[in-house]
Amino acid sequence: LVCRNGSTSPLLYCSGHAHIDVAWLWPLQETDRKTCRTFSTQLELADEYPDYCFLQSQPYLYKVAKELYPDVYRRVKAAVKRGQIIAEGGMWVEADTNVTGGEALIRQFLHGKRFFKKEFGLDNELLWLPDVFGYSAALPQILIGCGIQYFSTSKIFWNYNEGEPFPYNTFFWEGIDGTRILSHFITNYNSQTSPRNTINRWYSRVQKEGVRTRFLSYGHGDGGGGPTRDHIEFLLRQKDLEGAPRCIMASPNRFFHDQERDSAHLPIYVGELYLQLHRGTFTSQAKTKKGNRRCELALREAEMWGAIAGATGSTKYPLGRMDEAWECLLMNQFHDILPGSSIARVYEEAEAAYAAIEAEASDVAVKSARALVRRKRDALTVFNSLSWARSALVELPKGFRGAADADGNVLGVQRIGKSLVAEVPAIPSCGWKSIRNGARSRAANTLKVSTRGIENEVLKIVFNGRGEITSIRDKETGRELAAGLCNSFRMYKDVPSKFDAWDIDITYKSAPVTLPGRAGIKVLDKGPLVARVQIERKLHNSTIRQVVSLRRGSRRVDFATTIDWQESHKLLKVNFPVDIRSDEAIHEIQFGHLSRPTHESRQYDADRFEVPAHKWTVLSEQNRGCAVLNDSKYGISVDGNSINLTLLKSGLAPDMTADKGVQEFTYSFYAWNGTFGESDIIREAYDLNIPVLAGAGHGGEESVLSVDAPNIVIETVKPAADGSGDVVVRLYETKRMSAKCRLKTSLPVASAMLTDMLEENGKKLRVTKKGEMTLSFRPFEVKTVRLGVG
Repeated sequence: LVCRNGSTSPLLYCSGHAHIDVAWLWPLQETDRKTCRTFSTQLELADEYPDYCFLQSQPYLYKVAKELYPDVYRRVKAAVKRGQIIAEGGMWVEADTNVTGGEALIRQFLHGKRFFKKEFGLDNELLWLPDVFGYSAALPQILIGCGIQYFSTSKIFWNYNEGEPFPYNTFFWEGIDGTRILSHFITNYNSQTSPRNTINRWYSRVQKEGVRTRFLSYGHGDGGGGPTRDHIEFLLRQKDLEGAPRCIMASPNRFFHDQERDSAHLPIYVGELYLQLHRGTFTSQAKTKKGNRRCELALREAEMWGAIAGATGSTKYPLGRMDEAWECLLMNQFHDILPGSSIARVYEEAEAAYAAIEAEASDVAVKSARALVRRKRDALTVFNSLSWARSALVELPKGFRGAADADGNVLGVQRIGKSLVAEVPAIPSCGWKSIRNGARSRAANTLKVSTRGIENEVLKIVFNGRGEITSIRDKETGRELAAGLCNSFRMYKDVPSKFDAWDIDITYKSAPVTLPGRAGIKVLDKGPLVARVQIERKLHNSTIRQVVSLRRGSRRVDFATTIDWQESHKLLKVNFPVDIRSDEAIHEIQFGHLSRPTHESRQYDADRFEVPAHKWTVLSEQNRGCAVLNDSKYGISVDGNSINLTLLKSGLAPDMTADKGVQEFTYSFYAWNGTFGESDIIREAYDLNIPVLAGAGHGGEESVLSVDAPNIVIETVKPAADGSGDVVVRLYETKRMSAKCRLKTSLPVASAMLTDMLEENGKKLRVTKKGEMTLSFRPFEVKTVRLGVG
């Protein structure tokens, strides 16, 4: 033990750590107890070893300790002040980044960093996500925009089904917009510290040259606990022990600060950090994923109309209540809850939480919208939160014979079931339009529908006896778009070799399940606004009912689907083979999109046989394209010319009841002519996911916010997080095209600032008397504008 290393020995920066899964094989209530036990153990070690430091990354767990164990928390605060407990990690919880929406990822940092700054006076610099199942290429921009300078994980090396090895430990990661962040990938977040382990940590690095240091996270984890005395005593003996790396107890921030001084030579990795396993987490627990998206969008609606109503003095936004709703949603985005890899009780509680969040957000949205109109008999106001004018089918109140706009123009109406529905055109961007009771329209019906097909001015769809689509004819060009049976269900035996809920093995295609039988098909509605056909059939032990609808003039076909799912160890996909030649498919991710191969030319191409996507996936040529859209699905595969949306996966572990029962969702097929940049794919996907809001009363016609570049989207309008009354507008570029646009608002703006994503560090923007601001975007850039209203 007295023997010392030479001058070239490597250096390990070592921090104690207790990975605590907020929920996994235990419910939230057990996590509360794990948090107390872990902090108590580590506080005792901190008292015993003055040089010892312990990393705990999740503000949510500190909040649990503060609320439930105040005596322990007082000691935690003192240890944080001494630097022995390291409150560093950035996010509210260690969240999934495949399924979580872009705005929600920003809120993870807004709420997480705010808690640590308020409680401990700390401004986090590091995103610590050791156990997350892949990392979106949108993250680098979000991290830098939220004041995070460094990123670390370990999961990317988990290639137990082989796969192409990741080439780096320390590097710069570049996202879809060109933003780079200094990154370091460790081997294991629950390491041991004996000489055998520390030596192995050094020799197991994948980057053999140009790196002299590594970070070591040690201690018992997943269920908490953290290091023991043995861990610490081993490290004390390896400060400078011949034959072993030099080990110092230090925070990860110290490692990164030292690394940054010698970072000019580091390599750059561009694009997503795709995990070559755990592909089932894009699909498992479908109701949870649907609840997450519905809540993200419900909170979006509440914030937009709440911010506008607050800025105009119509009502006061309940910031405290909505912060609580957001933090509940953020907690449920933890990387074992949202991906679908926890026990049944976790999902019972998550679904109850989603219902409460959505009800709360809907209540705020409705009340805020109501405050923007005045009472008037026989009037209805339709609110559009999207940043372009759109038309929508709106259910009319009882007593309406028909509908007319403010100029007396009669609107098209149709009875659908027991409801009278009107087509309201040109609802203004981020605004509203009022209509009134009027005469019934006598519009010509351009729709054709039968049990054999459905047709409007631009598309002709033909069904076979199983309800599959045999033809999609583009009437504008005369071209056939279907290259095989579309809306064709494919079921496979799904028994992964390792982790049931987590994985889909590449061999699933070799075990198809036969789905025989004809469908029952009947016509529901013949137009003139929308034609609808109902299709019912058996899928193995399950039953499915679909309402296929096509609006007049539309290039989008919707499939509103209800499945009574009674399968175990089965995977269900719906396929759309199209007459498009492309060796890449384009998939939406947060704040943009990326391309992935449709072939298996090399190992990494083949390994991406199932990938995450958000609202849409596209196959396109230079002059046309086809897309599959969805309202709550995230797993997808594209094989050659076939877009295959993954609908359900029914693993048995760790939840024996996963996804059993009734499932409801909608997906769509959309086709266009022209370039991808000229398409309406972005708008169609938002339209599918975000319906208009309608309420009694008269508000005239108003566009509160708009942009004049079609590739720029206003993603978020919200009250400022600090309660100042300012309005925050978040926009992004959607189509990988540089753009300059004018942001225009009718709000009484006194000042405007271009800020970071946390609504701070503003630079003044010039605002004209007409409420216009000029903004320039690089491809996929996100901008945050803070409006002082008064």
